[in-house]
Amino acid sequence: MNRVIRKCIGAQLFFIVLVFCSPAFSAEPPAAGLSPATGISPAELGVTFVSGSTSQILVQKNGKTYIVDAATHSIHEAEPVPSVDPRTASSSKEGMQQPSQNPPTPAEATANSNVYEAGDDLVFSVPTGRRLDRHGFYINFTHRFPYSAAFSGVARGAILDGLDDISVSSFGFRFGVTSKLSVAAYRSPSLIGRPIELMAAYNLLDEHDGQPFNAAVRFSIDGQNNFERNFTEIFELIVSKSITHRAQIYAVPTVSIHNRPLLGSTGAVTDPPPFQPCGAALANGISLNVRPCANTVSLGVALAVDVRPTVALVAETIPTLTNGTELGIHRPAYAFGIQKKIWRHAFTFGFTNSPGTTVSQRAGTRATYLDDPTADKPSGMFVGFDLTRQTR
Repeated sequence: MNRVIRKCIGAQLFFIVLVFCSPAFSAEPPAAGLSPATGISPAELGVTFVSGSTSQILVQKNGKTYIVDAATHSIHEAEPVPSVDPRTASSSKEGMQQPSQNPPTPAEATANSNVYEAGDDLVFSVPTGRRLDRHGFYINFTHRFPYSAAFSGVARGAILDGLDDISVSSFGFRFGVTSKLSVAAYRSPSLIGRPIELMAAYNLLDEHDGQPFNAAVRFSIDGQNNFERNFTEIFELIVSKSITHRAQIYAVPTVSIHNRPLLGSTGAVTDPPPFQPCGAALANGISLNVRPCANTVSLGVALAVDVRPTVALVAETIPTLTNGTELGIHRPAYAFGIQKKIWRHAFTFGFTNSPGTTVSQRAGTRATYLDDPTADKPSGMFVGFDLTRQTR
């Protein structure tokens, strides 16, 4: 049904472009908002231009109103405006002269506010917490190349800054159960412990609804060896705030129960990751003096700034505030990159010192992954990229 509606809206927009871009409209605007050639007004087409916006219009179709943004190539259904009972309206002259005290409707807030549109579910590894469309289906891919540093070593250009090397490639799916509740599943490969992550998220506040900031909560469970061992339970609060429609800042406090050190595979790819019982003194599979299990608190901080309507610069850091040293985290994870946003797609290319992309692993660094305490310095940053696609 949504596809049919979008096709209908697309046909309307095509007709509008033909009408409003015709030579007749290159002359002086006609009286009463009519085209001299066709005599058709925007209202007759079910179209309303948004005041103060050069990219958004409101389209009415089948009794519903849709917000069409030409800059981001997005279409969102506007919530219906509550009808006003004429019996409750004041007919006095004084009442007619008073400005309306009613707060803006969600549709008006969406059309007129300076709200930043995040292009991906991730800034780079820090989550954006963006609200999913109801029954929307999203696919996420992440690729990290931790075995070759991008800014140090010989022949970096010959190996394309490490892109020729082995990638830690992960993928996952997200589904919008409602416009606020979503679920997700995500998996990373055997090179990093083959964890499977199951998640539920709920968006509490959204700037598109006129709220002062965005807020979402998420709960997830990560289990290594395909959800068979070394489990971690994670609670997240994702808060973001738009700085006009061109930038957004993020803060993501995260509590991880029974978190595990970020370890790379040292044997055959078919070998399972080692057991990490919380009661053991030292972690298995690493020579560094780290614990097999610890409760941690981390804080992801990120920034996205649009330098073009569909191009953003992104940066982030994820310091571990408690018990980081017990898991071998002596420097925070950090990253920076550039993001290209296309309708329902996003591609982010950047550099980082963390090969982990699951919630439990994203604060870990290349130091424990390579069993080298110096590997997480800025000189050890490596290439990575993210891909996201909304299919419905």
